[in-house]
Amino acid sequence: EAIEFVGLQDFRKFRPGKLSGGLLRRLNIACGIAHKPDLIFFDEPTVAVDPQSRNSILEGIQRLNQAGATVIYTSHYMEEVEQICDRILIMDHGRHLALGTADELKNMIDTGERITIETLDLADSAMAEVRALPCVIEANYDGKELDVRCRRGEHNLTDVLDAVKRSGANIGHLTSRPPTLNDVFLELTGKALRD
Repeated sequence: EAIEFVGLQDFRKFRPGKLSGGLLRRLNIACGIAHKPDLIFFDEPTVAVDPQSRNSILEGIQRLNQAGATVIYTSHYMEEVEQICDRILIMDHGRHLALGTADELKNMIDTGERITIETLDLADSAMAEVRALPCVIEANYDGKELDVRCRRGEHNLTDVLDAVKRSGANIGHLTSRPPTLNDVFLELTGKALRD
């Protein structure tokens, strides 16, 4: 049952040493769930696996949870955490920093959306106007793309776009993305590199 659950039926007769990294991870999961535990700990089960194996592992973990198992999942991959976890605990150096749903954690930080605007002719005066907007935390322009990090707010995109339009700059592609769990983690733990 466990072998079928992780999709290893075709590899039953293989020795573990002959399996790829992704298949080994799936075998580890099969060994861990063979006795149908009520509580399962996963410690970074998708490290160094190919995208197909990663997807299979995440789907399997979700099925285990839906079948009634309590799953504790540790990872540095925030997109995985957001995809499969109902409650999220952010820790740093063994300290509990925050606990909640993904949306609750995102609402804890001041960081709002990140706006990117392609433009080849943004004047210095327009950059100064964008940086002076109350919603703007940081704005950078590399001659091709304006990247703006905003505080939480309802009209950030409109405010930034209006400032760029007033300058007469031609606007190409425009994107706006809400804050991610990665943003939450970095704001709570800091951006400095770690040992």
